[in-house]
Amino acid sequence: MINESRRGLTLQSFMTFILWVAGILVSLAVGFSMTTGGTLNDSIPYIPSPVAAITGWIVILFTFIGTILVIINRLMN
Repeated sequence: MINESRRGLTLQSFMTFILWVAGILVSLAVGFSMTTGGTLNDSIPYIPSPVAAITGWIVILFTFIGTILVIINRLMN
């Protein structure tokens, strides 16, 4: 019984990690697309390109900060 519960917890932790990494990759893809003048930067209506670029850098910065904070939190616990 304990073994099945532990296996479920391990699978849940693995799936959480996979989804977390996917979220980071999507955030970075969106952020870099907004900063480099990519398709996302040109397709956002009513927002000038410089504002979209600044917003993209904010997304990238917050993604890195969030990633570092999660890693620190995991190491501390």
